[in-house]
Amino acid sequence: MKLGVLMDFSAAHSLPRHPGKCKNLHGHTYKVEIVVEGEKKADTECVADFAEVKAVVEELLELVDHKLLNEIIEYPTSENIALFLKRQLEANLEGSDLGVSLYSIKIWEGSDKWVMID
Repeated sequence: MKLGVLMDFSAAHSLPRHPGKCKNLHGHTYKVEIVVEGEKKADTECVADFAEVKAVVEELLELVDHKLLNEIIEYPTSENIALFLKRQLEANLEGSDLGVSLYSIKIWEGSDKWVMID
């Protein structure tokens, strides 16, 4: 089964090789949708506790929230931000007792543009 959480963070970046305005320093509010998958546990009848999944994602987002992404990610396009968060989240989930794995991650840059890795 799959379950998901939706959270957001704010950050700044610049894309110096971009031909348009994005080459300048600017910021976004990013929305992040995380979907995990696992087996329903017999004792709880749940795949995982939503609060526990959110806690793992909150820990992840602390790495990027209100940060200059160029200092964290080599070239912080939405695609590269998604890859960075995916790698970090996979490691965090492996180190947890949740018993779930990452199924997909979707990141919105603003309200109408997104990147998804599944």
